[in-house]
Amino acid sequence: MNGQGGHLLWAPRAWLPGGWHGNVLLRIGSDGRWAEVSPGVAEPPAGATVIEFALLPGLVNAHSHAFQRAFAGLAERRESPSDDFWSWRDRMYRVALRIDAAQLRAIAAQLFVELLQGGYTQVCEFNYLQHDTTGQAYADPLALSWALADAAADVGIGLTLMPALYERAGFAQPALRDDQRRFATSAGSVWAAATAIAAHRHPQLNSGLVIHSLRAASPASIAELQRLAQSFAGPIHIHVAEQQAEVADCVAVTGLRPIEWLAKQNLLDPRWHLVHATHTVPSEIDAVARSGAGVVICPSTEANLGDGLCDLPGWLDAAVPLTIGSDSHVTRDWREELRWLDYGQRIALRQRNVSAAPQTGQPSTAERLFGLVASAGAAAAGEPLWGIAVGARADALVVDSQASHLLGVPASRALDAMVFSSPAQPWRDVMVAGHWVIRDRRHAQGDAIAQRFGQAMTELWS
Repeated sequence: MNGQGGHLLWAPRAWLPGGWHGNVLLRIGSDGRWAEVSPGVAEPPAGATVIEFALLPGLVNAHSHAFQRAFAGLAERRESPSDDFWSWRDRMYRVALRIDAAQLRAIAAQLFVELLQGGYTQVCEFNYLQHDTTGQAYADPLALSWALADAAADVGIGLTLMPALYERAGFAQPALRDDQRRFATSAGSVWAAATAIAAHRHPQLNSGLVIHSLRAASPASIAELQRLAQSFAGPIHIHVAEQQAEVADCVAVTGLRPIEWLAKQNLLDPRWHLVHATHTVPSEIDAVARSGAGVVICPSTEANLGDGLCDLPGWLDAAVPLTIGSDSHVTRDWREELRWLDYGQRIALRQRNVSAAPQTGQPSTAERLFGLVASAGAAAAGEPLWGIAVGARADALVVDSQASHLLGVPASRALDAMVFSSPAQPWRDVMVAGHWVIRDRRHAQGDAIAQRFGQAMTELWS
């Protein structure tokens, strides 16, 4: 199936905006987007590809540092009296200082295959790895960005590539540390990079902007980037309030908490996506809600790094757009991210199904979270629409009714079981822009990509 010429799919169940629908006929246009979505078609027409059980939209992975896939699972030892986010960061920097462009492409390709198998069809790459290992610019300043874009094109996943503004080591440190030398950018160079990415003709490639964090970018540079991006319609992402020490430093220097500072500067609008937003107060959540900005929560990384738990009930009650990301890629499946998004709250609050909302007709935790994350993905990724809807890119996940965690499960509870009954197998089939990129849980180039990844890991860790 190539997605051209009005190809038809028919599914007995499909997740459309608003929830499950039955007997859905779908037509894929020549542009790789859904041209028709018609529920209630009792029988598949001649020539339609019939989906056995159910179809879900792929999700946007709204926060990724692809190079950190090379570090996943390799920081789980403590050799000193204490270990926290900051000691993990120092070890991660040592990996970042060694990776070259060829290795980055190999690492990213392996990651992108795994993300497809985990149900993500678009990844937002928060890219702060810019220069060579000495800190000098490559002959093509976007060499590492193109390595990521080439990996995405090799694999067939959608990519939102976002260069990061990163110019200092902390609120009171005007320059970068030596082990941050590969990250150095300015507002002007970030804007030039985003403009070049937007003009490039990679398939399924979008452009965005990143401010690494308030500690890593001066107010003057943030204001300059805001001026340059005044007419920019794409997404703008920023790490914010991930660590309590970051909040304390921000208050000490500015007199304001990080999200409070962003709101007071009138920066926030629907283009903005606040990554982590772990340590907040209700007035900050209210300010984000008024602005139309979204939040990106990364449950597995936030747990792995000991960041803490966000005020998920506060974000949900305020109806702030919510997406998820796999960040450091210790987990590469959205089902586990959604599971731990609610499990963390259960542990903290000693309640069950914290994210469910029976008062609004949403008693299913999995369905509510999935619906929210799916609907917010478009803005985070710079797509005009997302999901199984006319005009959205034709991305889809085929649910295997014979998967062990779904055996005997009523169709009405399938999404509950997908998220909260583990372990989950890779998705049986995955479509991006009308093309099957995973078939029977495998990627056509998966073995060759894994071999190149293994070689890159050997070079980095031998």
